[in-house]
Amino acid sequence: MPKVEVVNLNREKVGELELADEVFAARVNRALLYEAVRHYLAGRRAGTHKTKVRSEVSGSGKKPWRQKGTGRARVGSIRSPLWRHGGTVHGPQPRDYSYHLPKKMLLGALRSALTAKVAEQKLTVVDALRMDSHKTRDFRRVLERFEIDRSVLLVDTAEDRNLLLSRRNLQNVGFRLAREVHPYDLLQYDRVWLSQPAAQRLQEALRP
Repeated sequence: MPKVEVVNLNREKVGELELADEVFAARVNRALLYEAVRHYLAGRRAGTHKTKVRSEVSGSGKKPWRQKGTGRARVGSIRSPLWRHGGTVHGPQPRDYSYHLPKKMLLGALRSALTAKVAEQKLTVVDALRMDSHKTRDFRRVLERFEIDRSVLLVDTAEDRNLLLSRRNLQNVGFRLAREVHPYDLLQYDRVWLSQPAAQRLQEALRP
């Protein structure tokens, strides 16, 4: 079992935690990660694109000229798709892009994402994600203490109000509850901080 240090927000070691091999030392399945990210992004698509068919574009319904005798091609409506400003044929219509992804695939992708973070030494277990102050500068000092120069995702079983207020002005800091974390979240951020309760809950939930 991989063993990691448990630190506090002062970056002081306060203990150790054994991580389950089935969750944090599994085989990294890139195909599962791809499917999980594709599923997540498909669900986020608005799907509000819309083109107008010939019955929806503006224009008269009157026949432009008589059927025969003019020497011109026969035309029934100026809203024909063949004409400029006419309707669009087979254009995009509002739709829902989301689809079902089997739960086993999603859990497998989560195990792969967590394993990748552990292998890259970009996963940190913190005893408690709690702040005594709500000021952004105090949380920024915590990030500097851990030498966070890119982005970090915080995962906990509940969100501390002071932590919420102190991090909300920092664009490179995200937060997810342990029960809601998605493989896309883990891949989107450079580093991941798990609270000790969140790490234990993920181990219990993700064991095959």
